[in-house]
Amino acid sequence: MSNMNFMEKLLDGVEVEWKLLGNAVNLQRGKRLVKSQLEESGKYAVYQNSMTPLGYYHESNVETESTFVICAGAAGEIGYSKNEIWAADDVYFAITPEIVNSRYLYHFLLTQKGKISGQVRRASIPRLSKSALEKLDFPIPCPENPKKSLAIQAEIVRILDAFTAMTAELTAELTARKKQYHYYRDQLLSFEEGQVEWKTLGDVTKKWYSGGTPTAGTPEYYEDGEIPWLRTQEVRFSDIEETDVKITPSALKNSAAKWIPENCVIIAISGATAGRSAINKIPLTTNQHCGCLEIDSTKALYRYVFHWVSFNYENIKALGQGARGDLNSSIIKNFKLPIPYADNPEKSLAEQARIVSILDKFDTLTNSITEGLPREIELRQKQYEYYRNLLLSFTKQDTEVVA
Repeated sequence: MSNMNFMEKLLDGVEVEWKLLGNAVNLQRGKRLVKSQLEESGKYAVYQNSMTPLGYYHESNVETESTFVICAGAAGEIGYSKNEIWAADDVYFAITPEIVNSRYLYHFLLTQKGKISGQVRRASIPRLSKSALEKLDFPIPCPENPKKSLAIQAEIVRILDAFTAMTAELTAELTARKKQYHYYRDQLLSFEEGQVEWKTLGDVTKKWYSGGTPTAGTPEYYEDGEIPWLRTQEVRFSDIEETDVKITPSALKNSAAKWIPENCVIIAISGATAGRSAINKIPLTTNQHCGCLEIDSTKALYRYVFHWVSFNYENIKALGQGARGDLNSSIIKNFKLPIPYADNPEKSLAEQARIVSILDKFDTLTNSITEGLPREIELRQKQYEYYRNLLLSFTKQDTEVVA
């Protein structure tokens, strides 16, 4: 069945009336609560300026099955609650008349997210005005027959909720698998005294590489560049197959950037990203804020070192110096690394390979964007968005004019 035939069958020839949202529903602003008023034993979640509850309160001011929009802080974010909540003063909530399904309103507003975000005033605190929401065009199918209208809205909601339920199930599965991954990683990388010999990262490193930044704004260094150049914001505890920025041979010649062989353990050494790690699966260059360890394969497996460094992210980050918490080659190379069966290299590498095999499977399942659960979640989300746009893209004829 074509998309058009599907919509025609769903609407069954009925008209769709476009109303200004402010005339279709009653948008109300929440009431301010301060943190001192929150209660540990409160029954109702309090939403303020994000989709994460600020805390809990003993009263609610929004009924069940309600759509709400954040209007300050994370302004433009759209939420839905099946339970009663307390909406604080950075939240607009919709009181829907009998002819509007609140969940239908929620799905429709998600199709308008780009338009809503475009109305947010970007100041010290982003803000969204009530009038910006009220001026949105909102479609009501078959308005002269409320029963039929609600039936059509309910069918749209049923279809879209089926997709969101699949995504929610996969997300819950991902959360459980991440907990499982962390449990096994803790078990596999926690050793009793005498089980391992403690070396330093420098002991198992063949060579340390740093990088550099070609002069910004110099076209000959960046235009039509084909040499991968890595920045620390791309170091995210994962394999690196490509980089966002490419540089030219001239940039390589005239800066401190240099080629780094594939399968190095890369550690961000500066600023907010300090301590994050990754593995480059391609030869590349980096900026000066990346430290790269080429591991001696006769002493340790590079993926074993990567898992150990990732496992110790907080410990490595805590070694940072100065106001920015910067790391350096000395700090990194002196960090301790457990080597199992250090007196028997063959047995040691086999044990490292066993640990890596288990952790890699969990890593793929919980982190891969080409395989595993993250990929499935992404596909289900795209499928939901496709059908949401299909089901809520009504032909627009006359629209109410602002009085």
